[in-house]
Amino acid sequence: MSRTEEKAEAYIEGIYNTVIVKDIEERSSRKKDESRKITDITLLKTISKYLASVIGSPVSIKKITDYLISSGRKVSQNTVAAYVEALTESFLFYQAERFDIVGKQLLKTNGKLYMVDMGLRNYILPRQLYDLGFTLENLVNLELRRRGYRVNIGKIGDSEVDFVARKKNTIEYYQVCADLRDENTFEGEIKPLEKIMDNYPKFILTSDKLTQGDYNGIKVLDIMEWLSGDV
Repeated sequence: MSRTEEKAEAYIEGIYNTVIVKDIEERSSRKKDESRKITDITLLKTISKYLASVIGSPVSIKKITDYLISSGRKVSQNTVAAYVEALTESFLFYQAERFDIVGKQLLKTNGKLYMVDMGLRNYILPRQLYDLGFTLENLVNLELRRRGYRVNIGKIGDSEVDFVARKKNTIEYYQVCADLRDENTFEGEIKPLEKIMDNYPKFILTSDKLTQGDYNGIKVLDIMEWLSGDV
């Protein structure tokens, strides 16, 4: 590792520990409800690491609790809920609830959590757990929020749309996929969008240059150009 990389990692480590230790502990100390206070920083970091590893996958308090118990930690769902709340209140993670596209209502189960910065995720996780697809999905989630959208996970029948982005009277639908060259992958990404019967914009964002274009109104765009605002 070069000195520049060492400095960058030390800087990221400092940010992470500042958020985890100082910011969350300070917020916790102001809460009147003792059951919502954060007293175990090791547990908090363990939950943070687990959430970083499941970005892009449905997650629930029960699932997190079961994982911790299987790892030898005795912990209740109420405690886990308080610690996850602390991580979202500190904006280390952003929650995206599921949204029924047909019924136009939020659903209470199988939401997802995305991380505020991929550098922090790379610091927390071993390198072998890195996944390009989830990284791109996380970046799109953050960019949509930066552009002022409310971001949800879309449900259409038994299919899922990565993001439903809502702002005022506008809705946009997004799928995110690193590579669409495999025919089955392409079909799997485009079919949920084809099921949506309204006329709001529908996009697939990809780093694959070969499949970009317009497919019956569904636009496949270069993800880097989209992130930079060029499309």
